[in-house]
Amino acid sequence: MSRIALVDDDRNILTSVAMTLEAEGFEVETYNDGQQAFDAFSKRLPDMAVLDIKMPRMDGMDLLQRLRQKSQMPVIFLTSKDDEIDEVLGLRMGADDYVKKPFSQRLLVERIRALLRRQDAQNGTVVADTEETKMIERGYLRMDPLRHAVSWKGQDVSLTVTEFLLLQALAQRPGFVKSRDQLMDVAYDDQVYVDDRTIDSHIKRLRKKLRVVDSEFSAIETLYGIGYRYNEE
Repeated sequence: MSRIALVDDDRNILTSVAMTLEAEGFEVETYNDGQQAFDAFSKRLPDMAVLDIKMPRMDGMDLLQRLRQKSQMPVIFLTSKDDEIDEVLGLRMGADDYVKKPFSQRLLVERIRALLRRQDAQNGTVVADTEETKMIERGYLRMDPLRHAVSWKGQDVSLTVTEFLLLQALAQRPGFVKSRDQLMDVAYDDQVYVDDRTIDSHIKRLRKKLRVVDSEFSAIETLYGIGYRYNEE
């Protein structure tokens, strides 16, 4: 049973998310602020943590910075709609993914499971072979869902869970167009409203990361008014 730490100063979020995760078979520890969580983590680290960014006493950024000095356990940030700068900074500091408030419980559970699968694979734990966990090789692209690893032309590319899922959805069927609605279904729960620009922003960030290792990357094609397509190179 994996132990998940929830750190948020909103008691409603702590209560509702804890109930959902416990129903999914997780052991859950809840903390009202970063300092309280850090004190507990100093004695015993959880398997992963879900952190709000803005909290009293010690915010999520400070807590992550201290955690990364001694641990690489998976961390998901909870961010508000206007925290894009915080998201980017958090990812650079070592967060594994972020989920925007308001969020669906199912979306968060899926992100947690994905990161725990990656952690298990890195630790050598045997994981069942499914369509979602199969290795993908498309031209210069190599994706290992179990390890959440991506490389392009042999160079590693660091992606968030959301970016990974979008690239995986496109690369699974090269040449086939995925509409924005189909990509939303991959990345988000249907209880959460996101507009087209949200998917566009993820794709833009995804391309930018791939162009860091290959300035001529063009495998993800935009079909204006329709969606996106992966073209194998």
